Amino acid sequence: MISPQIRQTILEMQAAGSSIRDISRKLCLSRNTIRSVIRQGVENKRAIAESNIKQDVLKLLPDLFKRCCGNGVRIKEILEEEYKHVIGYSTITQWCREYQLREPTKRAGIYTPDPGAEMQHDTSPHQVIIAEKKITAQCASLVFAYSRKRFIQYCPRFTRFEAKIFLSEALQFMDGVCQQCIIDNTSVILSGGAGSDAEISAEMEVFCRIYGFKFVAHAVFHADRKARVERRFHHAENNFLVGRTFSSWEDLNNQARAWSEAGNNRIMRELGMAPNAAGTQEKPFLKSLPTYVPPIYKLEDRIVDSQGYIHFDTNRYPVPDKLINKTVEVYIYKNYLEVNYQHKIVAKHPIAFDKKYYRLPADQYHQSLIQSRKKVMSEAEGLLRNDNEIIGQYIDELKKRVRGRGIQAMQRLLNLMRLYPKEAFLKAVAQAKQYGLYDINRLETIILQFVTNEFFQLGDEEV
Repeated sequence: MISPQIRQTILEMQAAGSSIRDISRKLCLSRNTIRSVIRQGVENKRAIAESNIKQDVLKLLPDLFKRCCGNGVRIKEILEEEYKHVIGYSTITQWCREYQLREPTKRAGIYTPDPGAEMQHDTSPHQVIIAEKKITAQCASLVFAYSRKRFIQYCPRFTRFEAKIFLSEALQFMDGVCQQCIIDNTSVILSGGAGSDAEISAEMEVFCRIYGFKFVAHAVFHADRKARVERRFHHAENNFLVGRTFSSWEDLNNQARAWSEAGNNRIMRELGMAPNAAGTQEKPFLKSLPTYVPPIYKLEDRIVDSQGYIHFDTNRYPVPDKLINKTVEVYIYKNYLEVNYQHKIVAKHPIAFDKKYYRLPADQYHQSLIQSRKKVMSEAEGLLRNDNEIIGQYIDELKKRVRGRGIQAMQRLLNLMRLYPKEAFLKAVAQAKQYGLYDINRLETIILQFVTNEFFQLGDEEV
């Protein structure tokens, strides 16, 4: 046992710059004993310094707690910026609890629903990498409260239309329906109110009747009422999305479905079995799926623009040219849209979820302006060639001497054939071909000569 006087001497000699070897030789003590005394002295100084810091912070903590509204992160930042005290977040929260600045944590209860009585649904935004682009996707999840069977799906947005599509596919995946579905106070499903006073929208009320369940909104700030689905979001974000990239929305949802199936086959500690095994026990208590489910779609009206496109979600989809400036009905389904006009389908396109301000190719629906000109030329030329072989030979030589495709020349030639007598026109073409005259104006002059000489012979008037 070393006396306090010797300890003080060791610390003073160490502070004066003496080495451990010198202190050991002068005081006849082992080096390990000298090191132990020095270490204890440093720790005591550190403990005293920390104690002083703690006392200073505890004086500031009540005011900072009110100033930051109980946010421990902001308290930590202010202590570093304004008071130069670097203290860990967990230490700050511990001091807040010790001095009763925070309300003590209350004991959590255990909720055990009956089989087939309840399912829970919610959504959460997740960061997803699709086609090497990081985007925010809405993760929708449905969990059966008794068996813990789960199903997740991602979509670019989550409106009532997407909610009906998701719930329909989720219930098909679960192969059954529970009596009620616990939701939060979201306007996607509710039309007004909150908690026990919530009013389900008429659109979603009709959807509930198809499957035979009802929505129940939990009380405000009572998200733990649907803790089973809330917990699945953390698992999806920190397990499913970690280390995974996706080529498209379809690839994302295919992998999410496979991940849900794998999770349902994994034994859960709280259940003592896999969710699928618990689901087998729950199956007799579930409501059966309806025999027929009407297709889920959204109907919107669009006016076809001057370029022959309709607009949907910043993208442009082509329709036939004849519908320009007409109002069409657009039936929007999960992955595609149909354009109807007068109760007939005039166009059908896959929805471009991964594109913005994109114009779909219109080769199938729009005729090129150049092609339309070719069509006019080919019609005029075809009528002329089919009429007489001599005209066809004349056209072959004429096209070698005109600029471009000869559209105007063919049209003028067709007009001459329709305007003047057929015999005079054929004789003039034959004579022009014989003498190499391929000017349409010269040809018309020859036609007029034949017409004057053969059809309008007046003769000499008798006196």
